[in-house]
Amino acid sequence: MTRNIGLRTAGPALITALLLSACQTPAIVPSGPAIVPKPVDTAPAVSPRVAAAAEVLTRMAGMQERLYRVASPLLINNAELCKNQARNLLGFTARNRYWYPGDYNEAAVVAFGMGERLQVTGVLAGSGAARAGLRRGDNLISAGGKQLPVGPNASTSAGAVFGPLVASQASLPLLIERDSRQRELTVPVTRACAFQIEIGNADHVNSYADGSRILVTRGMYEFAENDAELAVILAKGMAHNILNHATLTRSTGTLSSVIDNLARVRPDTSMMIGSAGIKAMPAEMDMAAEKLSMQLLTRAGYRTDAAAPFWRRLASTYPATVLNGYVANHPATGKK
Repeated sequence: MTRNIGLRTAGPALITALLLSACQTPAIVPSGPAIVPKPVDTAPAVSPRVAAAAEVLTRMAGMQERLYRVASPLLINNAELCKNQARNLLGFTARNRYWYPGDYNEAAVVAFGMGERLQVTGVLAGSGAARAGLRRGDNLISAGGKQLPVGPNASTSAGAVFGPLVASQASLPLLIERDSRQRELTVPVTRACAFQIEIGNADHVNSYADGSRILVTRGMYEFAENDAELAVILAKGMAHNILNHATLTRSTGTLSSVIDNLARVRPDTSMMIGSAGIKAMPAEMDMAAEKLSMQLLTRAGYRTDAAAPFWRRLASTYPATVLNGYVANHPATGKK
């Protein structure tokens, strides 16, 4: 059974930070003894549920940002090995408050200052976006002179603006807002493996690859002891995608459903009981992915000697009897 990071009571430090976010201007006293006016708290009231949800979003955003950082050399330096999955990318992700459900909608405003406009939520290190100076938290106004969508459907409809521009141009003029000021950036496109990298809000220790995405659960993220081990996990997922294993095992639909679910802020953990319908990966496919992952790690500048000890430790700690664990889905893990 899995457990997502739920809505808990926020710690005092977080609530204090929220309450002190508003700025007050002292009153001007023309004469007489100095008078210290009583401060008036102008910050909007934040319920404990929203404060706790903001804490969750902040924690998940930090994990996602680290995954992007670790994934970036793997995605950029291995474009030649990604065959048909390499694309021209801008190298950033963006969302607005409406991407988040329920209490998390208001929490996105509290945690990130999100509103109607799309806001940059991640920048791929080494990408054209990173080189152009785009930052997490920047609000997107227009791309190539075309206004970007705002409101509830902005996250899904922005692709209609970005897609044709990225396909036809070597760089993209981007108008952003940062610190209440508009700035113009020119973002070069980056050739990279076009795999989406996701953090999953669940505590079981697993990672999934459906051909176009790689999701690492919070449990797996925390099991990895360092960036080198996170790179090992991501490289293995990339290898499975490059080798088209989800299609060959007829598991694409099941894996996609699992990733869709776990990528939500509040996943349905009942879907993860048992094996979640995922077929075990044949040993020969897993060994082929392991071999390719060594190439991916080397080209990205990561250590390959971290792989074997990591997989052995994972197999001994969470063996195949743990039905929703990685080894249950990949029984050959740690056996070479």
